[in-house]
Amino acid sequence: MIRVKIEARDTQSEARALSFDLNGLEVKTPLFMPVGTLATVKTLDSKDLEDIGFPIILSNTYHLCLRPGDQIIEESGGIHSFMSFKNRVLTDSGGFQIFSLSDMRKVDEEGVDFRSVYDGSSHRFTPRRVVEIQRRIGSDIMMVLDECPPGDASRETVADSLQRTHRWAKSCLEAFQEDQRHQNLFGIIQGGSFEDLRLESQEVIQEMGFDGIAIGGLSVGESLEEREKVLKALAPGYRADTIRYLMGIGTPKDFLSGVENGVDIFDCVMPTRVGRHGKIYASEGSFNITSARFKQDSEPLDPACNCAVCQRYTRRYIHHLFRAKEFLAPRLASYHNLSFFHHFMQNMRASIFKGEFIRFRDESLAKFSDDT
Repeated sequence: MIRVKIEARDTQSEARALSFDLNGLEVKTPLFMPVGTLATVKTLDSKDLEDIGFPIILSNTYHLCLRPGDQIIEESGGIHSFMSFKNRVLTDSGGFQIFSLSDMRKVDEEGVDFRSVYDGSSHRFTPRRVVEIQRRIGSDIMMVLDECPPGDASRETVADSLQRTHRWAKSCLEAFQEDQRHQNLFGIIQGGSFEDLRLESQEVIQEMGFDGIAIGGLSVGESLEEREKVLKALAPGYRADTIRYLMGIGTPKDFLSGVENGVDIFDCVMPTRVGRHGKIYASEGSFNITSARFKQDSEPLDPACNCAVCQRYTRRYIHHLFRAKEFLAPRLASYHNLSFFHHFMQNMRASIFKGEFIRFRDESLAKFSDDT
């Protein structure tokens, strides 16, 4: 397992601050990872991500194996060379993407057959195949193949799916151990909104000895209350030396809830997806820069932010870009939002060291109370 150093703990919650070495790069948590599904974070280049300070970004096995193909990435020297990114990359297994396309896939005990969303061609993922693809891609952290049932699935369906996920996790681990190289493999906890199934999965996955643990299958249709119950139920059962990664969830409120319940790492398309439509995250809350009230506003997007966008451009300029439908508009908004998310995590980390996480949580929740 990746060796973690617990540098600070909150005395009133499960919040903690870690550091760990990932192939020669020191990573500090709490951490947000931008989503670069196809080896690119939309509108930004690799230098942008490095300049903001992200040590890890996420790419997707399902999409990369379909285009450009894992062989092309391997022949390019791996994903870091392919996208000219100096830092580290985590690849999701593609399980969520496959299982979200219920009319385009068929599951059996050994894996899943599916059709490409791009050209309808037929493909098959098995646990071993998913490890092989990620090995060729050359990511620093690989994810196991799991089955992700929808939030409204019955207990019987979730329980059956859970056992398959555990069997696939074991098969992935066996394939991974044959040739570990410089890579790491994370297991995934499933179990829907059923607390007992989640706890069972947590125990099984942790016993397998993965390099880290992910919590999957949330934000798939369950209520916020159900999600919170799952996170709270899991919090006491994590091993202290295990990295915890909450998959696909990413608003400031989500970060606060996750960290409060012992989560270390997050990823989500949220900051860039909403940024492309003008939503801006700032230190006093979120707003939409396309609103007419910003037409003559000479302030930066966030006066408290020192990112490259806020140092150079005004609200009225970026408002104009969106109104004029200029390509630069979503780029600047995405850059700023990612910078805000990165520094939000740094500030949360600092609050844990100071013993002020609860205060930070409460003040932040007040600012983002209406944010979804």
